[in-house]
Amino acid sequence: MTQHSKSRQQAESAFSKVQSQFLARNRAIEEVDTMVKAREDKTSRLRTARLAKEADDRAQATASPVAKRDIKT
Repeated sequence: MTQHSKSRQQAESAFSKVQSQFLARNRAIEEVDTMVKAREDKTSRLRTARLAKEADDRAQATASPVAKRDIKT
């Protein structure tokens, strides 16, 4: 094993620290991006289901005749 100067060892240590912080930051960003994507997908599915239900409800409301009430005078 070769011996490096003290300044090189310090530089390598500092670089390793910066690199590990960078990698940890990237992992955190990827996790957030994954959560955002999952939330957007779920929102889209729920919106589609809600719109389909509303359209079905409207179709049923227009298809069934409305019972007229007798008005007493």
